Amino acid sequence: MIDEMVAIRLGVFLTILALMMSLECLFPARKLTKTPQTASIVTRWFGNFGLLIIASVVARLLLPLGLAGFALYTTQQQWGILHWVNLPHWVNIISSLLLLDMLIYWQHRLFHRIPLLWRLHKVHHADRHVDSSTALRFHPLEIIASLGIKALAIIILGIPAEAVILFEILLNGFAIFNHANIRLPKKMEHIARYVVVTQILHRIHHSQVMAESNTNFGFSIVWWDRLFGSYSAKASKADEDIDIGLIEYPNAKQNAWLTGLLWMPFTHKKK
Repeated sequence: MIDEMVAIRLGVFLTILALMMSLECLFPARKLTKTPQTASIVTRWFGNFGLLIIASVVARLLLPLGLAGFALYTTQQQWGILHWVNLPHWVNIISSLLLLDMLIYWQHRLFHRIPLLWRLHKVHHADRHVDSSTALRFHPLEIIASLGIKALAIIILGIPAEAVILFEILLNGFAIFNHANIRLPKKMEHIARYVVVTQILHRIHHSQVMAESNTNFGFSIVWWDRLFGSYSAKASKADEDIDIGLIEYPNAKQNAWLTGLLWMPFTHKKK
């Protein structure tokens, strides 16, 4: 069962990544201009995909069967709130998806708020150009912290394995989607932003202006931002002109090279 779920997750991940990268090549929303602040696409991709590979290896070493396997174990042990209440299985699945999504929203906010956690998360924000590969750009230590938070939620809430794997598929898919360097048609974007985090909304989150970066924390549905007062519909600049990244990491060796990204949490530059 676990092997099948992993295969499905990987297949969906690769399909969405290939689709979004293809659309970026055909219909880019923002052009990547080579400057001392913005690395070449080859350098960026080597750094971003390199982080993904390292983080994936670390995660597999920590949880050989993944979060879904961990959830199967907790289900066997009957741990968690959802095992203590008599609800239909489909209700447990939907409730788990919503609870996990809200958890990731608050996790994201805390990684912006708490200085120690920001040291890890700034690796993601230092990218001077947002595209599908940015969705993969997380420091291995942040992945470890996120795994721990999700594992704790699985224990406390009793989230079933089906919900865990479905959530991971949705989370990965939406993250690639809203980081993609594309722009939905205007009418479609206007409607979509009432439900999901669109590319324009998420580029606001990657703005160098911290008041804008500290908004639109959601990775999939936009409801949590609207509910908890962190929604921003418009940046101070037009979408094509938003300054992306972190001003304290101005050159490619710091904001794109794999070695620089791995070392970034241990630098002392402030937010």
